[in-house]
Amino acid sequence: MALKNPNEPFTRISVAEAKEKLEGGKAVMVDVRDPNEYVEVHARDVRLIPVNTVLGEIKQIRDYAGGKDVLFICKSGQRSALAAEYATAAGLDELPLFNVEGGTTAWVAAGYPTGD
Repeated sequence: MALKNPNEPFTRISVAEAKEKLEGGKAVMVDVRDPNEYVEVHARDVRLIPVNTVLGEIKQIRDYAGGKDVLFICKSGQRSALAAEYATAAGLDELPLFNVEGGTTAWVAAGYPTGD
């Protein structure tokens, strides 16, 4: 169940909720892990933008989203929360932002599709 903390500029969602949003064409997902983690395993149809580059990639994220919700994912949910904070601080506040709780670890454990 989505959780919105009034002190956070994003909503926390489960991997099941993230998968539903993606399959419904309502969202895009951004993987904020390091490239070496990404090549090991990542969710299918995710764009890699490491957390330490998010502040400089707001235009790319905005263009990629095309008005859809933006789901941030990392390994477990910590860096993706930080990425959502960075995105808000850099001016990406017109789109709904989400943190995928449990991250890629939970995505893989659920048996959801991974990329090449």
